[in-house]
Amino acid sequence: MAASSGGNTGGSFDRVIAFPGRPPAQVAFERDELQRILNLYGRMVSAGEWRDYAMDFAKDAAVFSAFRRAAERPQARVEKRPSLRNKQGMWTLFGEHGQILKRGHELAGVLAPVERRLLKTVED
Repeated sequence: MAASSGGNTGGSFDRVIAFPGRPPAQVAFERDELQRILNLYGRMVSAGEWRDYAMDFAKDAAVFSAFRRAAERPQARVEKRPSLRNKQGMWTLFGEHGQILKRGHELAGVLAPVERRLLKTVED
């Protein structure tokens, strides 16, 4: 909770600072990561492939799911799991049936199969 600045009653608040060395309560996407994912989502919506999305932020992973229809399973799911950073890469792309389509250390490389599918859709 933020504390009010010394005698100022104008509604100004100091910023909240987390305790040093304490791990974050949940994993989240950084601004540039989310911008890249939402950019791809917007292009897939324009192509008529996706219509809805959902985000889930848990203690160990952040997940972006894209749906063709809201009542279905996600057509694609991008997962960020920092605990795998030094192993197989913290990014994973899952397909509609839960199969792993791509893993990697860089988001751009993991999104490449969806980018290729988008290019193929636009060309048809």
